[in-house]
Amino acid sequence: MTPNSPVPLYEPGFSSDPHAAYERMRTTHGPLVPVELSPGIPATLVIGYYQARRILADPMRFPADPRTWQQQVPASCPIRPMMEWRPNALRSSGAEHARYRAANTSAINAVDQHQLLTVVEKIASGAIADFRTAGRADLLTQYAWPIAFRVLSALLGCPDETGSRIADGMARIFNATDADRGNQILAQAVAELVTLRQGHPANDITSRLLAHPARLDDEEMAHQLVTLYGAGIEPLTNLIANTLLKILSDADFAAAVHAGQSTVRDALDIVLYTDPPLANYCITYPPYPTDIDGVLLPAHQPVLISMSACNNDPALRGVLGDFSGNRAHLSWSNGPHACPARPHAYLIAETAISYLLDALPEIDLAVPAPELRWRPGPFHRALETLPAFFPPAR
Repeated sequence: MTPNSPVPLYEPGFSSDPHAAYERMRTTHGPLVPVELSPGIPATLVIGYYQARRILADPMRFPADPRTWQQQVPASCPIRPMMEWRPNALRSSGAEHARYRAANTSAINAVDQHQLLTVVEKIASGAIADFRTAGRADLLTQYAWPIAFRVLSALLGCPDETGSRIADGMARIFNATDADRGNQILAQAVAELVTLRQGHPANDITSRLLAHPARLDDEEMAHQLVTLYGAGIEPLTNLIANTLLKILSDADFAAAVHAGQSTVRDALDIVLYTDPPLANYCITYPPYPTDIDGVLLPAHQPVLISMSACNNDPALRGVLGDFSGNRAHLSWSNGPHACPARPHAYLIAETAISYLLDALPEIDLAVPAPELRWRPGPFHRALETLPAFFPPAR
């Protein structure tokens, strides 16, 4: 690797051992790394914690609107659906961002946490009942994903059939495989959900968004739901799975959890530091060449924050030391685009993991942790499977 050569984030070698890749990047490039997100799609990856904090807190120099950038990117580009402009808070700046975020925050904050806890426990119980007599399960596809999908569908007031198509479209986009088709599936399904709740409002996030004073139109509504599903299914699934992997593969930590010396919340925060489910994202597009610590970032070229690398920046580790009980990580982003559903995500993941460990206290990995495979892609940190075994119930 030479100082000027971009690092390809789309190759399987990166996803198999990203932390080794980040270490090489840090040695070769410093905190700001030239990368390729897909062949011929350059970007800058920020792997320095303090540089990332400055960028995330500076929406004037680093706005989130990609419209100028995407004019130069073909529609067939597999990562474009994850990055292109949509009328939502994630891809807007200024007054537009404030309007969309106000509607989303209001709708999300009205979720009753006690009711949410009950919903998660009910769904977790049903998922475990489906496999506990077998003595084996893929905790990713049979537990983490069904919980994230069904809980989010319940919160949004989405029927299972519509939600299944939304999840399918979102998975295609995250995997950067058949992403254009994924975008089409997603658009049609969320439009159906908007139409359903316009005619039959209920106590759910979709209905509250429709009733908000921001007066979102049909297109805007559809894109708020795309954002909520995108932030809610894949990252939440992978947060649950990655944390279960931590507990099941670290014997000392698992013993501390079972003995009450550490908690599932501690495990979640360790994973959010070390292997956050959304590893590289929080994308901005500087409208003019912008200097950060002597490095000139090109105008209208994506700047991504590597939450995974920034959280493990040696400069930060020297200040924090042990991660236990510390939540200074960037895995929920920071600044005006910070995740508005953080307490809900914590509650869902913590409840799902605790429920599984209580129901199946003798559960263990079915294969050694180093043999598990990670899905390739520049954005996520996601297992392909998480096989486990346990004494089968009669």
